[in-house]
Amino acid sequence: MGDADDERELAAYYDDFGRHWAHGTSPLYEDWACAIAEDAEVVRRLTALPRRQQQANLLFAAARRAGVPLHPYAEVRDELLDAWDRISEISATHSTQTNEPGRAATWLPPLSRLDGPVALLEVGAAGGLCLFPDHCRVTYTTPPGEFLHEPDAAGPTIDLRCTVDDAAAVPTGPVEVAWRAGLDLAPIDVRDPEALRWLELLVWQGPDHDARIARLRQAADAAASAPPRIVSGDLVDDLEALAATAPADAHLVVFHSAVLMYPDAAKRDTFVALVGDLGRRLGRPVTWLSNESRGTFPALDDRLPADLRAHHRFVQRRNGTPIALAGQHGATYEITPFA
Repeated sequence: MGDADDERELAAYYDDFGRHWAHGTSPLYEDWACAIAEDAEVVRRLTALPRRQQQANLLFAAARRAGVPLHPYAEVRDELLDAWDRISEISATHSTQTNEPGRAATWLPPLSRLDGPVALLEVGAAGGLCLFPDHCRVTYTTPPGEFLHEPDAAGPTIDLRCTVDDAAAVPTGPVEVAWRAGLDLAPIDVRDPEALRWLELLVWQGPDHDARIARLRQAADAAASAPPRIVSGDLVDDLEALAATAPADAHLVVFHSAVLMYPDAAKRDTFVALVGDLGRRLGRPVTWLSNESRGTFPALDDRLPADLRAHHRFVQRRNGTPIALAGQHGATYEITPFA
């Protein structure tokens, strides 16, 4: 593919990010992304960077870390260009790790339906903030009214809210977590103030995102009080070895959110084959839960309704089968498209 094709592809990516993902949840990021899609100079500079550094979330967080203010794009474009070398340096040494603890509200429904204590293994765990669903107090707003799911574990509490489309979607009971661990290429120690600050910078800007910062800090308190084991490793090369250390008397759950958009298609396919065979390889029950964007698993998408509208939402799957649409930050959960 030539430079011109790469630039068109990147511009289309930023346009899609603004119009479909940031729209309705982050007006500022929608403005930045859509404007960048039309800005030939910035697209050219982005195209010259390694593909990993072209991600919108990473660019915006790095720009903020470099001192670019949260103002409309037309007002900050010059500052963005002036700070480009610093932004590129930051994006080269950091990664997109939107460790969104709000997603626990959408993990609790399927987790609560598993028998016995669970052993949680998160792929792409960053600081492990999604490994504490048993610390979450979740207010589920259902068609009949509100349902309060109380935390099951002692220690810091993470307060969440989630709207569900059917009362049958709320958790059926407590989730006992017997073991928790994570796998990440660049683990984050949330006890490090600078590391936690980077996670905060990755939170989008918008009217609802102050609450995201608050729950991120609550989850960091939970993680700091009982630090989970986060192993530096690759989702294919190192998954089985870590999974093999989970206690034998717990139901092993391998889960991830917005992770498989980053590896190439061949690596995604290898991971899917590995996790699908993990139970046989380990000789134990394993449940695979995924929150990923539509199109991440093309071979599995024929199981989706043709008219499914999934913007701002992940397709949640259990062992590859779609079971719900989960809001990207955990605020919504819908089961009726797959009922």
